[in-house]
Amino acid sequence: MDYKTSGVDIEAGYKSVELMKESIKGTMRPEVLGGIGGFAGAFDLSGIKNMEEPVLLSGTDGCGTKVKLAFVMDKHDTIGIDAVAMCVNDIACSGGEPLFFLDYIACGKNYPEKIATIVSGVAEGCKQSGAALVGGETAEHPGLMPEDDYDLAGFAVGVVDKKDLITGENIKPGDALIGIASSGVHSNGFSLVRKVFDMTKESLDTYYDELGKTLGEALIEPTRIYVKALKNVKEAGVTIKGCSHITGGGFYENIPRMLPDGVKAVVKKDSYEVPAIFRLLAEKGNISEEMMYNTYNMGVGMILAVDPADVDTTMKALEAAGDKCFVVGHIEAGEKVAELI
Repeated sequence: MDYKTSGVDIEAGYKSVELMKESIKGTMRPEVLGGIGGFAGAFDLSGIKNMEEPVLLSGTDGCGTKVKLAFVMDKHDTIGIDAVAMCVNDIACSGGEPLFFLDYIACGKNYPEKIATIVSGVAEGCKQSGAALVGGETAEHPGLMPEDDYDLAGFAVGVVDKKDLITGENIKPGDALIGIASSGVHSNGFSLVRKVFDMTKESLDTYYDELGKTLGEALIEPTRIYVKALKNVKEAGVTIKGCSHITGGGFYENIPRMLPDGVKAVVKKDSYEVPAIFRLLAEKGNISEEMMYNTYNMGVGMILAVDPADVDTTMKALEAAGDKCFVVGHIEAGEKVAELI
């Protein structure tokens, strides 16, 4: 009897690491110390001495049940982008720069090529956000998970000068709300998605004219990473007063998180065109409009609160980063809620 007989293949683990090294190498920053395979990832923080009051930011998240979609489609090269995005977007939302990322993959059986493909997506997400992939863990769980299943989560650390923290405390009536377009459903609400649509290869391979692609292609589209967009706004000289990452809980839960007491966010639903995937989801699932806005991003992955005088500069900076954006509403005096009209 040995460990491999019990279901854990140490040799497969070694092969996974070898296969993913090239992807990881492309995420390195000058601050990363040592190579891949140490017991801890080392990151030199001497560069933050230029900040007056450096504040570390952290974020951890996973992809939820979106991984089920990757299983059915046997497409594993983008789910890692989702894992990174969910963490680094939260850091960017506070005004920070992501520094490094670690991933955790739990699987029923370690198939080295599949694990390396997953990590290639993680590395791509790190490249998009400027974070270094300094470490990770792949854990085989025989008997606990089916052999072909896995779960993916991650953890990111970032930094911001305290004076540049986005807290929402200075938001006031009259401020404008700018929405940055999402790339699709992102990584939220997939438990409901899987109730509405059959998670079969046939169903996911079905082409929809309104989507311009198959259902599977629309749903698996990776989460948009907004780090560059927010950095562009900052470098344009705009003070972002508040920022809301529209994830689980949609508009109603996430927008109030950036608001101080005494104000409400008024969002105009007709200020932009809701993408076809959300209209199809609502129609096929007979989901109420309120529930859709309470669950999904509805085509807006992040909302910024800025001074009205900064709207044009903000939008030009976002567009220069390759993002679509819309003025979606404004701030009024009132109870701390999101009001959709």
